[in-house]
Amino acid sequence: MDFKSSDTITGPRSEDVLPDTATAAVKVVIVGGFGVGKTTMVGSVSEIRPLTTEETMTQAGVGVDDNRGVESKTATTVAMDFGRISITDQLVLYLFGTPGQERFWFLWNGLFEGALGAVVLVDTRRLEVSFDVIGRLEERGVPFVVAINSFPEAPRHNLDDLRRALDLPDHVPIFDCDARYRESSRDALMTLMRYLHEMTPATA
Repeated sequence: MDFKSSDTITGPRSEDVLPDTATAAVKVVIVGGFGVGKTTMVGSVSEIRPLTTEETMTQAGVGVDDNRGVESKTATTVAMDFGRISITDQLVLYLFGTPGQERFWFLWNGLFEGALGAVVLVDTRRLEVSFDVIGRLEERGVPFVVAINSFPEAPRHNLDDLRRALDLPDHVPIFDCDARYRESSRDALMTLMRYLHEMTPATA
């Protein structure tokens, strides 16, 4: 399925129109290293035509981008992905997917502005690419949950072992996810919303 924004758009589809019942909107960021499935998650769960900024990878990125483990990847996000999902009739999530390569991380500051929280996507075949991502979220004080994306080639894993490997506090949710499927991606977002709700003082 092609999620590129260059498709000819003749007008808004009925599913693209914000429901009249919506009374609250929340900005959520999907973040992770290069090739962990951020564009896939936004595309699978968005109820509107997702906006992407994927471009074909060229020789210019050789020696600059670390594509170890994802050598077959031919396109990459250079700015952001954007989608929307209605959690309830009243609550709408606006989803922003970040670029994965470090040379585009300067864009993260703008994407995180006003975000309530983040879903960190992790590929267990390349666990090390998640360390800096999680570190940046902790430095910014952005609440997050960790979704282990289920790549078919990835080895089986134990969530407790992964929690220790990622040095996650006990209160941060970590769970399995398959970003290709809407239900699984929606569950990941619901886990984030429940986590944010638990963090909110009862008087708020």
